[in-house]
Amino acid sequence: MARLTKKQKEAQAKIVKDKVYSLEEASALVKEITNTKFDASVDIAVRLGVDPRKANQMVRGVVSLPHGTGKDVKVLALVTPDKEEEAKAAGADYVGLQEYLDKIKSGWTDVDVIITMPSVMGKLGPLGRVLGPRGLMPNPKTGTVTMDVAKAVTEVKAGKIDFKVDKTGIVHAAIGKASFSADKIAGNANELLTTLIKLKPTAAKGTYVKSIFISSTMSPSIAVDTKIG
Repeated sequence: MARLTKKQKEAQAKIVKDKVYSLEEASALVKEITNTKFDASVDIAVRLGVDPRKANQMVRGVVSLPHGTGKDVKVLALVTPDKEEEAKAAGADYVGLQEYLDKIKSGWTDVDVIITMPSVMGKLGPLGRVLGPRGLMPNPKTGTVTMDVAKAVTEVKAGKIDFKVDKTGIVHAAIGKASFSADKIAGNANELLTTLIKLKPTAAKGTYVKSIFISSTMSPSIAVDTKIG
């Protein structure tokens, strides 16, 4: 087992063993135990009582974080020429079609989100092996395949994220930065948790939200009370 550094030991010491914190307490504490020289990302991990192997228990959705992610999200708009100006005006970092399809085919994936139009999706099919594993394939369910390109770009830039339960039943998401106020971290976390509860599959039995943990880059995890809202 790796030995803890002095700062890691100090951070660990501030977390009361076996205590479950309120969302507000955890949001304040995660700032206190973050000692990185850079603006660390604050993440949440929610274990759900679902079996992701069953289609009727898959949990996936989108949420607009009220205080944004704190990250400069790089957006590629794969659109036809008539939509290019619209995408540029909305703030897309890269706009075009064939030249970017060729770049992706060559392995280029230096973006966080790809937004496209229904008529272009057919061209993206062959690129599934490149985009799929990186979570970059546009999807109508997450609002990244749409005719309203400007709205989609604006929402993503403002803090709209998509999430999906992994094969172990956990939803991971970035909910801000350590430089955010505790209120903003808690507000973003609450928005995500509220959305997850609304998406509870009818086939899911027993306890739905089994555990919640908040942490920042390289910090210990803080257990959060699952009784929310």
